[in-house]
Amino acid sequence: MRFVPVKDEEQQANGVVFRARDLLVRQRTQCINALRGHLSEYGYVFRQGITHAATLIAHVEDPNSFLPESARVILRLLVDTFSALQAQIKELDAEINRRSRADPVAQRLMTIPGVGPIAATAITALVPAAGSFRAGRDFAAWLGLTPLQKSTGGKQKLGAISKRGERTIRRLLILGASAVIRQACRRGAPAGSWLAQMLPRKPKMLVTVALANKMARVVWALLVKGGVYRAPAAAA
Repeated sequence: MRFVPVKDEEQQANGVVFRARDLLVRQRTQCINALRGHLSEYGYVFRQGITHAATLIAHVEDPNSFLPESARVILRLLVDTFSALQAQIKELDAEINRRSRADPVAQRLMTIPGVGPIAATAITALVPAAGSFRAGRDFAAWLGLTPLQKSTGGKQKLGAISKRGERTIRRLLILGASAVIRQACRRGAPAGSWLAQMLPRKPKMLVTVALANKMARVVWALLVKGGVYRAPAAAA
């Protein structure tokens, strides 16, 4: 049997902050999707993504746009809701940054490329005792970042990534890995590094998930053994 230690009040508070932010982010996404959907009914099609929210809001507020005033009044309610959610998320982001600066474990986790204050706070709040996992691979499997085993007849066959585990931390690690790979594609990966070898040979999404798996193993090592992240030396 695997026993999980009781979390202290500070860990529970970190979990409350993170879960509250996660809820508001989902509500913000629903709000902006509703705005985009309603505008498309009047023939105005906008690109997806939070970065294009300002364009949608400007169109709703534009008196020269061909929107019925009866519809514009309701759309402004959605705009006001979106703005309120933005302000609340900004407050929670500031609180998460403050908590991450005050937490030595979160500070050590943030030395890992791709792990920021939000991911570090989520890990310290949601991960049970890291020492209960025998190795970093067990921790990555708990997150759902390892391939499914389909071995038979002495032949080892690996399937797709299981996605069976802690969805929140898995999503944050994949987002962090995506940011690292995006920077590597723009500025170039260090010569001889693992990324420099993988990106030309494998699909970008596959490399992203593989990097998230490596990040999970590093997270486990820092939680169990202490210390900070040190980049491996590039192969000659």
